[in-house]
Amino acid sequence: MSDQSTRLWNIFVDSFLPLLKAGVLFTIPLTLISFALGLIVALLTALARLSDIRVLSGIARFYVWIFRGTPLLVQLFIIFFGLAHVGIIIDPFPAAVIGFTLNVGAYNSEVIRAAILSVHKGQWEAGFSLGMTRMQALRRIVLPQAARVAVPPLSNSFISLVKDTSLAASIALTELFGKAQQFTATYYEPLLLYTEAALIYLMFSTVLSFLQARLERRFDRYSAR
Repeated sequence: MSDQSTRLWNIFVDSFLPLLKAGVLFTIPLTLISFALGLIVALLTALARLSDIRVLSGIARFYVWIFRGTPLLVQLFIIFFGLAHVGIIIDPFPAAVIGFTLNVGAYNSEVIRAAILSVHKGQWEAGFSLGMTRMQALRRIVLPQAARVAVPPLSNSFISLVKDTSLAASIALTELFGKAQQFTATYYEPLLLYTEAALIYLMFSTVLSFLQARLERRFDRYSAR
């Protein structure tokens, strides 16, 4: 091997574990926390959109309009840099969680709303005929059926969020991509290091895609019963 090839190989080896560690310690937790909170926001927003209370529905519609209509990067900058300008200082990790949660909540609220609407009205009527309240029918009958419809798009949203967390590097969070930027500033090998980061993202996405496929097959089996 030439001296340059040996140098590149040594950089690859030296940086791989730190990049993987940053992915495991920051990227994955950031994804899990943001997605879990985002699902709660999405469910509440979807229910608000379906509500007969016009003010509540209007607020939910406005929220979805704002966060689906503006870039995620801009949202992160407003939360981290913009709020700091008016004295509201938020550390990088919680700022990223807030930004990703609100963004995920807006997008996934439409997924959940569509899934709920896909359940036949007769299912509601069956619940009411058994003496259930609207909330009981929603919880016991409608949401379990809607979940089967929502799982594939929500799984895709989760995998996309893993990759979107790379934007957190722009607000000084040293997650996987941020760590790759640090190594690039040290070794001046952007092609190698960014490709290495891309490979680790690909590893994460491949594992998650495999788990998604298994989850969808399990829901299909339940649906067939």
